[in-house]
Amino acid sequence: MTATDENTGAEHSHAENAAHPRFAEALRELGLDEVNGRIRRFPDATRTAAEAAAAIGCELSQICKSLIFAAWGSPLLARGRDLDGGVPVLVLMDGASRVDVELVRRELGAEKVTRATADLVRETTGYAIGGVPPFGHRTKTRVLADRSLLGHDTVWAAAGTPHTVFPMDPKSLIAHAGGTLVDVREQTR
Repeated sequence: MTATDENTGAEHSHAENAAHPRFAEALRELGLDEVNGRIRRFPDATRTAAEAAAAIGCELSQICKSLIFAAWGSPLLARGRDLDGGVPVLVLMDGASRVDVELVRRELGAEKVTRATADLVRETTGYAIGGVPPFGHRTKTRVLADRSLLGHDTVWAAAGTPHTVFPMDPKSLIAHAGGTLVDVREQTR
């Protein structure tokens, strides 16, 4: 069953198949079945935060980006998870901001932090870049959530595909992701 939102042109699917099956299962496991009814599906991919905000009709900063980084030499990360020397770390960031990799490195006490490759993102999360949700990943990953997300009553995040998003209050989203609240946003000069 689908309906079109006159304000955004978005198709709202109330069937569980709107979300990626792994993400729909994660919602069930977390007792968040009601979120399935709020997932929005778009006919065109919304791979960037700006595309998602335009499609939803919200502020860019209300988009929650789920970004995977690779960290080396951090005593805070499990060594057994090293993939080619780097340990995957998920950073949740508002859509209007950029991650300051140096702040992430300091937060983790790591020697080095870089953006993860597309292969590492898929291997770690089970999702492609542009559709990575904040939770429901293939593997358990350390999560850092930037405090800027708390500036809104509702944020929107990917539901496992570049075509789907869901709304949630940021405190709940961070809690379900197992995130640690940090300040890793790049400061504008």
